[in-house]
Amino acid sequence: MAPHIPLFDNPFSQASDLPYQAPPFDLIKEHHYGPAIEEGIKRYLAEVEQISQSTAEPDFENTFLAMEQSGDMLKRVLSAFYAMTSANTSDGLQAIEAVYSAKLAEMQDAIRLNPILFSRLEKVYSQRDSLVLSAESHRLIEVTFQQYELAGARLSQAVRQQLQALNQEAATLSTRFQQHLLTATRDGALAVSRQQDLAGLNKAELAAAAQAAADRGLEHQWMLVLQNTTQQPLQASLSDAVTRQALFDASVKRAEKGDENDTRPLIARLAQIRAQQAKLLGFKNYAQWKLADQMAKTPEAAMDFMRRIVPAATARAIGEAKDIADVGQRENPHYHISACDWSYYAEQVRKEKFNLTDAQLKPWFELNRVLEEGVFYAAQRLYGLRFTARDDIPVYHPDVHVYEVFDADGTAIALFYADLFARSNKSGGAWMGNFVDQSSLLGTRPVIYNVANFPRPAAGLPALLSFDDVITLFHEFGHALHGIFASQRYPSLSGTATPRDFVEFPSQFNEHWAEEPTVFSHYARHYQTNEPMPAALIEKIRQSSTFNKGYEMTELLSAALLDMHWHHIDAAEPLQDINQFEAAALSQEIIDLPFLPPRYRTSYFQHIWGGGYGAGYYAYLWTQMLADDAYQAIQQQGGLTPENGQRFRQMILSRGNSEDLARLYLNWRGQEATIEPMLKHRGLNIA
Repeated sequence: MAPHIPLFDNPFSQASDLPYQAPPFDLIKEHHYGPAIEEGIKRYLAEVEQISQSTAEPDFENTFLAMEQSGDMLKRVLSAFYAMTSANTSDGLQAIEAVYSAKLAEMQDAIRLNPILFSRLEKVYSQRDSLVLSAESHRLIEVTFQQYELAGARLSQAVRQQLQALNQEAATLSTRFQQHLLTATRDGALAVSRQQDLAGLNKAELAAAAQAAADRGLEHQWMLVLQNTTQQPLQASLSDAVTRQALFDASVKRAEKGDENDTRPLIARLAQIRAQQAKLLGFKNYAQWKLADQMAKTPEAAMDFMRRIVPAATARAIGEAKDIADVGQRENPHYHISACDWSYYAEQVRKEKFNLTDAQLKPWFELNRVLEEGVFYAAQRLYGLRFTARDDIPVYHPDVHVYEVFDADGTAIALFYADLFARSNKSGGAWMGNFVDQSSLLGTRPVIYNVANFPRPAAGLPALLSFDDVITLFHEFGHALHGIFASQRYPSLSGTATPRDFVEFPSQFNEHWAEEPTVFSHYARHYQTNEPMPAALIEKIRQSSTFNKGYEMTELLSAALLDMHWHHIDAAEPLQDINQFEAAALSQEIIDLPFLPPRYRTSYFQHIWGGGYGAGYYAYLWTQMLADDAYQAIQQQGGLTPENGQRFRQMILSRGNSEDLARLYLNWRGQEATIEPMLKHRGLNIA
């Protein structure tokens, strides 16, 4: 039983006295979280009750503004708690999360479905056109009121009670899904007992696999840990077909073993609940509900957008498959292309066509140099930023490094944490988050973190990245910039608090700077000699820039369309057979290529079942369109210049959700985004 911690002795009971109110991880212990969440809920509900029961006539200050100022303790503890349950979890933290997921959903419903509070919000909302307020204040009224309406504030008491029960069950199931998937991914790692079965791996990869096995108490073995995606990076190097198949099977079946970590029963019920939630709220399906406040507005718009791309993507992928099959048939005349072999033979095709492999490139992409001389350098060139290491800021794990961010005029504006290596207690993938949100109302500056899962090198060896990993680093820092440059008054509109189909725009836009010649030449240096990458090798990268893009686009489209199908289920439908449903959905979209599975299959699709992207994974495609269109515009205006950077910062990155996002983009771009730059960048053509 966890000890009782007096609240005055809890690190979360008041704002941290560290710079930027950064979490005091040197003081925070696991047993602090539960009592702090409990007290945070209690305080938040008391503050909301005081607002809703006020006898004063409702106005902007005593209703909308007061709500923005409430819940500070709960936000403080949850920002750290959820960061830990994703990046540095434990059995204890998972137990706390299991206890409080339903309680937090219950609290959220108590606020969003409070009829007295809603009546006060509605009265101010009805008078909004006559109120003399800032544009951001008007935006706050509109966004907040829509959130309460979409949450069900207008429902009758009986229907609200039904919705509350579904909301709590959904929260519990989502938490269980995340925890089961984390364990399934960790336990799904492939143990190999013979080194010859790992032919093709380099010394660093072998050493990392040996260390991973040793960390789990396995002697004289190698452990191939799983990433969160379907395809595993090492499949590109493994020359043993049996090992490739075993690794692929370990990946796709990780959460489908019929054991306690099988996620399929949870998903079937969660999908059903979401359909029932939408019906209670008056929507045809969950997708229609969730897109009501997004840029796309309707699932039809999102689906039509994706379906336009499918024929071109699959046609290119089929052509790529023929090249891959040709290579495979040289080894075995009877070879038929298999999903587990794609990465391996694609590397051989790339080597033949462009004399280029990942192994050639990795020595030029040492992690720290890519971060500091690439990612940070691009931010310095565009936005004037400067980064200084802060070894005095407490961190939650030795892997984590902290930087203070300074503006061009020397003003300190943010803290940035980088936690980049894979760990067995870390969720898969890469992401950005806030320990502290920016808000001039609350007097807080942003404290941002990026998390990734790059392979940890063996002791004494450098961390060398693939070029895909380099792109990931730039991508996540694009999110970080969106948070660092936030300049909102209200925390609920600050930084990355935007619709999903806009929030990925700054990150995908930032990816482009990884390939910009000035930036690239600054970080692409050999880890041993410090020599710049030879021009001939750079030219091979350029020539191969659209290589395998049919596969990559089809893989992404498959996952996004699968997401939409799951969230078009009718509330009356029975529980679905997960595998049958997935196969039928992909077949219906004519994207069920046997050698090309979705980037995430249903059973380990973390984004949609546990990451807040349900009916929203299309956002990665939607924002590719915005990002590629934006980069083309920047290039037409001179490319990597401070003038372009400052204008993008002022009109996009610093604006958060303070204005309608479509209008925000239009004001910056001067026209609506077009799909052509996206298609060109990815080597696709639509008739």
